[in-house]
Amino acid sequence: MRIWGVGSFIRFGTLPEGINEELRMHNLLLETLNTTVFTMTTVFLMLFLTGLMMEMGVFQRMSFLAKPLVSISHLPSVSASSLVISLGSALAANTMIARLREEGSLSERQTFLSALMNSVPVYFREFFTYQLAFVIPVLGIFVGGVYAAVAIATGLIKLLLVVILGRAYLSRESSLPLEVDETRAKKGVIEAAKKSLQGQTRIFFRISTLYFFMTFLVLYLSSNGILQSMNALPIAQIFQVPSETVVPLTIYVASPKAGITLLGPMIQNGSISETKALIVLMLGSLFMLPAYAVRSLIPNYTSVFGMRLGLSLVLTSTAISVLVRLMVLAALMIVLY
Repeated sequence: MRIWGVGSFIRFGTLPEGINEELRMHNLLLETLNTTVFTMTTVFLMLFLTGLMMEMGVFQRMSFLAKPLVSISHLPSVSASSLVISLGSALAANTMIARLREEGSLSERQTFLSALMNSVPVYFREFFTYQLAFVIPVLGIFVGGVYAAVAIATGLIKLLLVVILGRAYLSRESSLPLEVDETRAKKGVIEAAKKSLQGQTRIFFRISTLYFFMTFLVLYLSSNGILQSMNALPIAQIFQVPSETVVPLTIYVASPKAGITLLGPMIQNGSISETKALIVLMLGSLFMLPAYAVRSLIPNYTSVFGMRLGLSLVLTSTAISVLVRLMVLAALMIVLY
């Protein structure tokens, strides 16, 4: 009697449905594990380094750079330190804020506004590394310039929202410096490293667990086609963009850089006007931003700040970005029609 194994089914090109589903889930778990290990290695290093620098009082000496802005927002001085750090890494800044919240040094409102402020510097950093270096040369001065201006406007509106909410809901006293242990700056590296490891253990395991769960959920939804179910074609027809731009529009949703690369030559050879090109970019953003939030922002923010606060941050940030693009889209439609 011959025993049929998985290899036999593979050789004939078919697998029983149960085995196929089991293999798919196995692959999803492996991909989730690989992503989690890679990302959490970075998170661990960020937590350790920020904890080490906090214990040695380094951030207190850096915070003067952002203190005026933080003071206007009625945020504590430690938010100035995290804002400076976010110029290099928003992840490092957010892990610092999350740890201070765990220690009871920051309230939930202070944590929310500090984390929202930490998302602002990336818009200005990308203006030099992405907009000037890639977008404007490909799309041209007008289309690329408007596209870059929309991104900068999004960052400025987020910053303005932080200032307004901070002044409305935080007391002036909350902007006073947090009390810092005078011996902290005198600690040696070894002692500071030990304190950093002790302080980060619980938050690191919470971040790792939530990140694994959320990453698996996103990959599972994606593998079932749920995240790809949005079709941009009906919306494109409503806004009467040329049929040849549907391909760049659809590709933009999956990869903005690839979509921009396809759209650039169409602008240059006159097959699409600059106004309609901007409409395509804004429409693409309206589909891309929610998908990006689900794929990337939700796993990152919920793992660092927990489900409730993390989702609140993602929803607020995404809503601002979408609203700005809707306003630009409405203005373009008025100009065009």
